[in-house]
Amino acid sequence: MDNERDHNTSKKNKRLGLMIWFRLSRVYNHSIRRNNEHLKEWGLTSAQFDILIQVGIHEEITQKELGEKLFVTKGNITQLLGKMEKLGWIKRHQDWKTKTISLTDKGQHLYDEVVPDQEEFQASQFYGLDPEEQLQLIDLLKKVQKHMETHTDKN
Repeated sequence: MDNERDHNTSKKNKRLGLMIWFRLSRVYNHSIRRNNEHLKEWGLTSAQFDILIQVGIHEEITQKELGEKLFVTKGNITQLLGKMEKLGWIKRHQDWKTKTISLTDKGQHLYDEVVPDQEEFQASQFYGLDPEEQLQLIDLLKKVQKHMETHTDKN
């Protein structure tokens, strides 16, 4: 009897976990679509925005440091930087083996225009939750992330 109850509980937990995963996937995908549409107002992709943020925050950053902060491959970074340089948003410098990147005046103007608006847009996606619920969601997501990072098995 206990074995059957444990099996049913396990099935319910599995089903609940799947429902959560599907809901998170839908929210994430919807958020990404909205985010991409919003960035199109400035002719930016999400990857370009990510680079703009990182370079703008650090004022000058090495290509290696930038690569460690982004979620794109080394080849993609080189391609993105080339395009952003052609658009006049960034400039690259090389001091012996170290390549650094900084914003041009045009890039700084874009940064100053886009970042506050984009931050407000991203934050507004959670205005359906009151501040206490937002903090609770952060705590729950941290807990899920910690569990995922410490449990590498497939169960």
